[in-house]
Amino acid sequence: MKKQDAALIIVDMQRGMADPKAGRRNNPDAEDKIRQLLAAWRAAGKPIVHVRHMSRSPASLFWPGQPGNEFQDSFVPLASEHVVEKNVTDAFVHTGLERWLHVRGIKDLVIVGVSTNNSVEATARSAGNLGFTTTVVADACFSFDRLDLHGKPQTAEEVHVHALSNLQGEYATVLDAVTLLG
Repeated sequence: MKKQDAALIIVDMQRGMADPKAGRRNNPDAEDKIRQLLAAWRAAGKPIVHVRHMSRSPASLFWPGQPGNEFQDSFVPLASEHVVEKNVTDAFVHTGLERWLHVRGIKDLVIVGVSTNNSVEATARSAGNLGFTTTVVADACFSFDRLDLHGKPQTAEEVHVHALSNLQGEYATVLDAVTLLG
């Protein structure tokens, strides 16, 4: 990554995302790509933000205090890394993230995590709308199977591609990890 001040935003890499209750997903190598990016950012001393979803629903895998709410072992933040806790899909809503970035003069964001069509897309849309130069790393994100508006099953692969297509150009640049790190 050539941009010296780019922050890596890792969205919702919590234990609940690996729970079978979350459903069938695409991109089984996403965690490996995220780990590669995280290692590169740490080695370069670049800013890293870990986003954690704090559900408002006691039945959720992400209810505070439940095992699913904790970061996955590979993504536990270091003391020097910023943690944002959110209650909605968008990591900018009521979290202070925008201010934290502005105070540090960060204008470029690289977003990875889960799920592509939910928190990643919502966060990337806001980032783009707020004027940040935003990159979403396609192979460092994943989605889950879901039903469309008409009740027709959509595979996680389809959901993932549609979400990235929504972002490409207007809100973000969509790249893969090798291109980004190259």
